[in-house]
Amino acid sequence: MAEKKEIKKTENEKIYVIPIREKIRVVPRYKKTNKAIKTVKEFLVRHMKIRDRDLNKIKLDSYLNEFLWNRGIKNPPHKVKVKAIKQGEIVKVELVDYPKVLAAKKAREEKLEKASKEIAKKKKEIAKPKEKPEEKPEETEEKKKEEKEKKSAVVEAGKKMEKQAAKKMKHTAKGSEKSPVVQRKALSR
Repeated sequence: MAEKKEIKKTENEKIYVIPIREKIRVVPRYKKTNKAIKTVKEFLVRHMKIRDRDLNKIKLDSYLNEFLWNRGIKNPPHKVKVKAIKQGEIVKVELVDYPKVLAAKKAREEKLEKASKEIAKKKKEIAKPKEKPEEKPEETEEKKKEEKEKKSAVVEAGKKMEKQAAKKMKHTAKGSEKSPVVQRKALSR
């Protein structure tokens, strides 16, 4: 079995060339790329010293994933050069040597991200209200008085409407009772 080829080593960052060919040789054609991804994760779990051997602690970069899947499910690359960065228990894995297509895609996405950040920054500047000149204290007092008057007018109008509704209810309640003439006829029968 091919062993690791360690190129560069720092404290939490290592570059590996991961051999994939031997592991995917034995699986059916329609499972080869899935096995390639699993092989990359298993390799990094073993070499980055993750104690519980949990593959979920290995996070692959989207470009690495795309590189592995680029030629389809039946024909993944035979080896891949990656940079592994350990942050606590989680290991983030990035592709080192980008092919031309992925390098162009990455540059385009970075350019779009930079442009969107600038646009967002401009929008924030526009959205900030300009400072108003300070109002005189007399004007603010006048505004407060006007607001109080409006509130009191609304309350008075509400009370007036309640009284009118109560009067209507009072009159309808009396009208619904039978008149004395009708009551006498009912008693005589």
